[in-house]
This record gives sequence, structure tokens and C-alpha cells, in this order.
Amino acid sequence: MIEPADLRVRKSRGVTSFLTAPRQRVLAVLGAISMYRLVLFALLTLAVISLALSTAGLIGPAPLEILASFAVLAVVISVVDAMAQRILRLPWRVESSLVTSLILLFVLQPSLTAAGLSGTALAGALASLSKYLIAWRGRHILNPAAFGAAVVTILGLGSFSSWWVGTPALAVPVAVLGLAVLWRTEKVRIVLVFLIAAIGVSLVRQAAQAQLAGLEFAVPDALLFAVAQSPFLFLGAFMLSEPLTLPPRRWQQFSVAALVGVLAGWPISVAGLFTLGQERALLIGNLLAFAFAVRGSVRLVLEKRQFVTPTAQELTFRVKSRLSFIAGQYLELDVPHRRPDARGTRREFSILSAPADLPTLRIAYKDGDQKHPSSYKRALAAAEPGAVLAVTGTWGDFVLPRGGTPVLMVAAGIGVTPFVSQLRQLRATGADRDVVLVYVASEAAELAFRDELAATGVRVAVFTRDEPADLPAHWTWGGGARLDAAGLESAVPDLGARHAFISGPPRLIADLAPALQRARSLTTDAFAGY
Repeated sequence: MIEPADLRVRKSRGVTSFLTAPRQRVLAVLGAISMYRLVLFALLTLAVISLALSTAGLIGPAPLEILASFAVLAVVISVVDAMAQRILRLPWRVESSLVTSLILLFVLQPSLTAAGLSGTALAGALASLSKYLIAWRGRHILNPAAFGAAVVTILGLGSFSSWWVGTPALAVPVAVLGLAVLWRTEKVRIVLVFLIAAIGVSLVRQAAQAQLAGLEFAVPDALLFAVAQSPFLFLGAFMLSEPLTLPPRRWQQFSVAALVGVLAGWPISVAGLFTLGQERALLIGNLLAFAFAVRGSVRLVLEKRQFVTPTAQELTFRVKSRLSFIAGQYLELDVPHRRPDARGTRREFSILSAPADLPTLRIAYKDGDQKHPSSYKRALAAAEPGAVLAVTGTWGDFVLPRGGTPVLMVAAGIGVTPFVSQLRQLRATGADRDVVLVYVASEAAELAFRDELAATGVRVAVFTRDEPADLPAHWTWGGGARLDAAGLESAVPDLGARHAFISGPPRLIADLAPALQRARSLTTDAFAGY
């Protein structure tokens, strides 16, 4: 993870329904802090643990080597970032510099020599510059830390990548802190694919080497080496999982993870000069990700804003350049502002409009119901028509399945937005789909986009405390009852034949998940607050 910002927790996936509730409850807790800020805190914690272990003589680098290397990296990367962002008129994000510095600290060999520190400084400068020079429409193509480490290592420029973080003493801290980051970003399965590939290939490699050397091959020892004495855990949790260098679709991410795992597990020699292992494997994966989806920053011009419920606003933009997405996907919106709080300057929003509506693009978000809104929400609320904001990417697999599988949509509050996009697109393309929408809100006034939903003609079951007035003919009210398994089965008798989609805050998804266990399959789209 290189560039701090904030990612609204909203990654879609198919899940086993009985695991949905506990996963979403943990996600709700982790969602209180921005993803990138969580990465920074995790890396800082790992650095402190490393210093303690170094002082106790349990890891190789000496404490002064670790401190000196980090100081050089932090200063050099901060200066280069500040200069580049000033030239490009971008807001300086000190967290970005610190995260890059910490990752390189664990990858490069710490040193106190002039040559070693010079090489470390050069790696930091190259990592920082790569964010701006090796980029496409505002998005960097290569993992900056991996690029800086690879260049100085291959060219022998004073320092080299030792991956000293891959040691048994740090295996448990890396695994625990990495799991928190991956759970927050919902990249656990992506990194599991990487680890399975890397560890599996590493075992095959060790077996082949043992056979060539005439040595006995012990699977437990080889497995321990691959897990605890290699950088696989750190590489997967803190570098491979970086959203800015991953492709948008889940199957593409799995492909990248598998490729990086194979190359990291069995480094291929190139002309006897260097191998394609570790950070070089990641760079090759970055190139595959770039080939999957060439994407970059897209500018939006704010045209208008309006409240669609007492606590929810809709923003309408005009897209200034090419943008493509699938109905149900989300975008990341960057709103730079002075003194951002711990949740950063970026958030993710489901796209409310349909692809057929372009170049008009709409999003909606909860507003007006918090006593202490985040700095991001205040900055977004202050944006006037004519303001230009940047979309840094579109992602997600929260899309309707192909074919004619009947669909159940369960929306909690403003979580109805991806469903509005999907239903608008179905109507625009003339597609005939069996869809039932179950719409849960705190009260009738919080039912957003009623006219748009009514125009689609889908059957809607509403669950609110008070009875909504003037419901369309194909809408029903749950009678003030809270949505539970009995209510869902009553509203959707053929639940078992439907692919269920549920969108809303993690805690609500956790509460509603047991009612969806009878569905044919389940896909969730969770998001945390602003």
C-alpha cells in the first residue's frame, strides 16, 4: 500500500452466507479508520516491534541501522514527494511518504555505511518519482517501493533488497497486522491465492533442489521455511494488495495474484544477472494488471446537488473524459482539502446512474445525520456547482449475473444506490429480468429514489417503522415489522431460487444475513461511514 487516502469499505464478493454476519461485524469495527491510515499504523507498529526484537538480538539488522535507514528514507521520499506534488499542483500527503518509507525499510538491507545509505536514499527517490513518471492518467502503474528496490538491486547501486522482514521472529506480527489490513480491504482471498501459489511453488523448488543435491526433503521443514522464513506474508499483505495497482475485477485480481505467487515462489534467472523473484515478481504482476485495465484519473464537473431524503444527498456530475463502468460498480472520488482527518481525502461511492446515462454521472451519500462529520464530508458539502473533482478509478464485482437467474436485491438505506444503477440499465437496454427489491429504511421519509424505482416496474417490499404514503401498486409495506427471516420469506416466497444481493452498512448486513441463508447464492456490498 503506497499512497494514503481513504477507501470506503465496499468490496463485493460472493460468500458463504453463514460467514457473512461475523465478517461484517469485524469489518464494521475496522471501518472506523481509513484503509490507508490503517496500513500506516500497522507498518509503524511492525517497525516498533522490529526495533524491540533487534535490541534483543532476535533479528539481523541492528537498531541503529533500522533507525538510520528509516530516517534517510523518510526525509528523501518526503522531499521528493513534496517537490513533485508542488510542481504538479497536487496536495502533499505526508502519509504517502511514510508508508512508502516503511515498506522500503522492510525490503532493503538496513545499513550505517555511506554507500548503503546512499543506495537506500536512491531507492527512496526512485520509488517516489515512479508515482509521477511511471503513471497513466494520474495513476501509477508500478508499485513504487518495489520499483525503487528493484532498480538499486539489479544495478548494484549501494543497497539491495534483502527482505529481512521475512524472519520467524516477525512472522506472527506480520500475519496479524497484515490480516487486519486485508480484512479492512477485503483482499484476504486475493492474498490467499498468492500465498497458495507462492508456497506451493516454493515447496516444489525446495524438493527439486534437495533431489539435485542428494539431500533428504522434509515437507514440514520446507513448509516452515516457505511461510516463516520468506517475505511472502509481507509481500502479499502490504504490497500486492495495494488497490492502485490491482485490476478492477475479481478474476483479474486472482490472475495477478497467481502470477506473482509463481514468480516469487520460484525466481527465474535472467541471463544469470538477476532473478524475477520478490519485488520483481510484483512488478510483472503490476504490468499484467495494467494490461487488464488501463485506467486513470477522470475529471468530473459538479452540476448540482440535492437532498433526496432528509439525511441523504445526490450529486450530479458531467464527465469530462472517457469513463466506463458496469452497473453496480463503485468509484473512488478524491476531494483534496486542508487538514484532512484520519479518514483521508478519498471515499468510494456506488454509482447511482446507469452506464447508459453517461456523460451524466450521479452518486448519493448519507449526510445531515452526524454531529461531527468527517473532514471529507465537510469538504464535499462545501463543493459548489462547477467544482472539478477526480475519479481515481472504478471497481467492483457487485454486478448482476449473466443469464436469466432470478434476482433478489436487499437494500439498507442509501445502500439502494447500486440497485438503482442496475435497474436503470436494465430498463435502458430493454432487458427482461425477474427482480424483487426489498428496501429497508429507518422511516418512510428515508426511502430514496422512489420515482425512479417505481418507473422500473420491479416488485418492491418496503420495511420501515412508519407506513409510507401513496405506495405504487406493485409495492408492499412490511407493516412496521423489522426485517427478519419470516418477513423475508413472506415477501419473497421463492427466495431459494434467487441470487441475493445485499447492500448497506456492515452492521446491518450482519443483522440481515441470517435471513438470506436460504438464497441460492449471496453477494454483499458493505460500506462504512464518512
